[in-house]
Amino acid sequence: MTLKPTQKGFTLIELLIVVAIIGILAAIAIPAYSTYTKKAKFSEVVNSVNGVKLAIDVCYAEGNAIGNCDATSSTNVQAAVTGADVGQYVNKVEVADDTAQITATSEDISGTYTYTIIPCDGTIASATGVCTANSPPKGAFTWEVSNVADNSSCLAAGLC
Repeated sequence: MTLKPTQKGFTLIELLIVVAIIGILAAIAIPAYSTYTKKAKFSEVVNSVNGVKLAIDVCYAEGNAIGNCDATSSTNVQAAVTGADVGQYVNKVEVADDTAQITATSEDISGTYTYTIIPCDGTIASATGVCTANSPPKGAFTWEVSNVADNSSCLAAGLC
């Protein structure tokens, strides 16, 4: 009498179950990975305004009015703005006259997004209402992200 050799391997059903599980995991992971890569790229835009913020802070701390701490009135702020738009994902950085509001615009991140920050010192009234709550006393700045939620805003896209 001869013994039958035992079969080895997987059945078709077992293979289909494994493929289905991998497909479900990929469907969840790919969109999450896309969001993480956009956030990582946009962090370059957020970091690009740091030098401009510092130049405005120094200008204001030297006793200048906030209206004199923009790119047209202050050479230090102008130099900071000129050097701020370097980087692969930074399109431009601008400072609004008279308010020192900084707006940075991205490029090559599956669309164009803006990052707008507003200086708050307790005396500056913001059109968006960002600076009204918890503003520090005059002489100190906090920077608030503009809460204008349009389609190009980094807040609406969940990037900042």
